[in-house]
Amino acid sequence: MAQPNSELTIRPARESDTGAIWEILEPIIRAGEVFAIPREISQEDAIASWTGNDRKTFVAIFEGQIVGTYYLRTNQAGGGSHVTNCGYATSTKARGRGVARQMCLHSLELARSSGFKAMQFNFVVSTNEVAVRLWKALGFEVVGILPGAFAHPGIGYVDALVMFQKL
Repeated sequence: MAQPNSELTIRPARESDTGAIWEILEPIIRAGEVFAIPREISQEDAIASWTGNDRKTFVAIFEGQIVGTYYLRTNQAGGGSHVTNCGYATSTKARGRGVARQMCLHSLELARSSGFKAMQFNFVVSTNEVAVRLWKALGFEVVGILPGAFAHPGIGYVDALVMFQKL
C-alpha cells in the first residue's frame, strides 16, 4: 500500500460500511491491547457501539478501500457538553502510513467547526506508545494518569492516560 496523503478521503460512515469497519475493529478488539472493550464482544454489539446514535462515525478511504474509522461524540452531557471525545482505529494493513494522523486532524477540525471547546481522550492505554506519541505531537497533553486501570493481556495492569486539548 502506498503512503496515504492528499488522496486519503474521510467521509461519514454509511450502513454499507459496517463490514469494513468490523474488519478494522475485530483484530484490535480481539488483541485486547488498546481498547477497553470486552475481547469477546460480538460483531453486532461492537458495530452498534462504534456507530451509536450518540456519535458521528467516519471512515478513511485510500485507493477505494476503507483503511480507518473514527467516531466523534460529546464527552459528557450538560455542563460537560462543550468537550468532545473520539475513538480511532486503523486497518492493520495501513498502520504507520499517517491514517490516524489524518483522522485526528479531521476530527479536530470538525470539533472546532461544531462549536466544541476542547477534545478529551478518556482512556489511552499507556503502552499504546504510537498513539500516545501521535496525540502529543498533535497538541494533546496528559492531564491525568489512572494507575493500573487497564488489564493488558500480555503485560498485566498498566496505566491509562487522560489526554486533553483546548480547541
